[in-house]
Amino acid sequence: MTLVEDTVQSETKRWVLVAPKGAEECCLLLAKGVGEEQRSRIGNQTGGRVFLFLKTDDFWRDYKNMQLQGITFVREPKNEEYGTVAVFEDLYGNLWDLVEFKKRNERSMLLP
Repeated sequence: MTLVEDTVQSETKRWVLVAPKGAEECCLLLAKGVGEEQRSRIGNQTGGRVFLFLKTDDFWRDYKNMQLQGITFVREPKNEEYGTVAVFEDLYGNLWDLVEFKKRNERSMLLP
């Protein structure tokens, strides 16, 4: 990820905007937790379930690069019906899927 913006809005509000390297159409806005209740959820917003997905067009290239960068993978790569996937953890304990979808109907894999 590339840091696009890091702006302190106020004493209690900070926005960090990141994007996949080279991306112009996709960004992720991270907001600072405010108050004890919000801060207590950092790293456990989903009860340990993956809720963020990073799609790649070359799984093994990005997987190896992420390992070199020190990113912790908590589930090893696996071939699934929909593609190749591994689960990694961000700095705050949030779980992400790194996924390369099989070429057929990629979008339908994300819809219920």
